[in-house]
Amino acid sequence: MYTTLQRTIQHMFQKVDSDLDYIQYRLAYEIKANHPDSAGKKNPVKLLEELTALKSRYQTWYACFKPVVVEQKETKSRICTTLNKTMTMIQELQKHRDLELSPLTEEEKTVTEQLKPHMPDL
Repeated sequence: MYTTLQRTIQHMFQKVDSDLDYIQYRLAYEIKANHPDSAGKKNPVKLLEELTALKSRYQTWYACFKPVVVEQKETKSRICTTLNKTMTMIQELQKHRDLELSPLTEEEKTVTEQLKPHMPDL
């Protein structure tokens, strides 16, 4: 779930960045082509500067978001590793004690299936 959310947010930031680049290019082209001497009107250069500032803010937000993605991946990895170790220890203890392994409940089977893509050793 979080991985999909991360990709979606990352994609959104990349799209915004790309859109802002295109808008800036298009505005510069339109100004040069259609209004070479736009005296007395809104300053198009000022508009472009504002657009550049806006793009810079989005890039800053994306830079702030990136460490969160890395931390989430590391946390997920640590959780999966810990869970794998715990399951292995439980299985070993059950074997060592000659305990009969009880069949998984439906809920346990569902959880196991959901975890398999993230934990290949499961």
